[in-house]
Amino acid sequence: MSFDFDTPIERRQTNCAKWDELEAIFGVSTADGLPMWTADMDFRAPPAVNATLQNMVDHGVHGYFGDSAAYHSAIVNWMDRRHDWRVDPECIATTHGLVTAIGLCLQAFTAPGDRVILFTPVYHVFSKMVAANEREVVEAELVKGEDSYHIDFDALEAMMTGQERMVIFCSPHNPIGKVWSAGELAQVAQFCEKHDLILISDEIHHDLVYPGFSHTPMINAAPKQIDRIVMLTAASKTFNLAGGKAGQVTIPNEALRARFAKAHAALGTSANRFGVMMTTAAYAYGEDWLEALLAYLNETRRIVDDGLNAIPGVRSMPLGATYLAWVDFRDTGMDEDELRDRIEGRARVVGFHGKMFGAGGAGHVRFNFAMTQSRVRTAVERLQDAFADLQ
Repeated sequence: MSFDFDTPIERRQTNCAKWDELEAIFGVSTADGLPMWTADMDFRAPPAVNATLQNMVDHGVHGYFGDSAAYHSAIVNWMDRRHDWRVDPECIATTHGLVTAIGLCLQAFTAPGDRVILFTPVYHVFSKMVAANEREVVEAELVKGEDSYHIDFDALEAMMTGQERMVIFCSPHNPIGKVWSAGELAQVAQFCEKHDLILISDEIHHDLVYPGFSHTPMINAAPKQIDRIVMLTAASKTFNLAGGKAGQVTIPNEALRARFAKAHAALGTSANRFGVMMTTAAYAYGEDWLEALLAYLNETRRIVDDGLNAIPGVRSMPLGATYLAWVDFRDTGMDEDELRDRIEGRARVVGFHGKMFGAGGAGHVRFNFAMTQSRVRTAVERLQDAFADLQ
């Protein structure tokens, strides 16, 4: 079966955050602006997902969701088949998306004033959620090399005060696109064991991994530390289902699972029927679509890297995973204001500027390239023109 990722789909005036909020937030007109900021794709979901939704519409009754057997089976089979991870369905909780899951983990496993470690630059919502829950963010800045980043555990040790209670880890890492090795993951888990920290492993991008790289679930890399690991996964990034708001929180340790369940019950939320049904269909029938998507994104990644690396002073970091290019503009010598003027103002391309991802992000821009290759080429050409005086 072939899948069409090349035909542009009109998303303007469809209550789409990525397109319809472009002008209000960034001052770039939706008439000709190219939104490469928020992380969803401009592609239709797999046919089985849309068929499932159509069947729900045809049925016409949209009451409370019940009976998770097929949903849990789809998750278990997917994780086993794609990631060699044996999931006990009794250990799975479903939240209203993974940002909600982060908030619940903070409430379940930490107290106001506790310190929470983030490896920055990292997904900006982590720090927002930590601060919103009156915990303190500890930024462990990643060390950037020529083609990748690594963790400086000695520097992190020097920052420890004894008030740290949790690590929120991103694997694969957003925004840098790194696929962590099993050895690196084991080191993180061992550090958490040494300092008695709960380890939250957000693995939402784990299916979006390119040839030559292999994702290892944290729980597989660190079986000796399994009793302190909380796994966060979802089908939303893989299959473009973010609006379905269904995330999975898998907690092997019974005591931690009970603490999480207590916080979850206090919030009073339940599963989103549509998100659960979409997840079930995607995991059960979406594998061929995903393979086609990965091939398409891999070629798009090449277009982005070749085009942006041709600009003097600009470096697109090699990606192992995600559809988010992490581009270093520091060698242009330009400050944030001039970069914004050229990128948003001249090129009319909107990415997320690196400062929002925390320490180590300044001078970088994250671009979402999960759109048609024709639009990506247009974005690259506009950026080349915006920096043409550097040629």
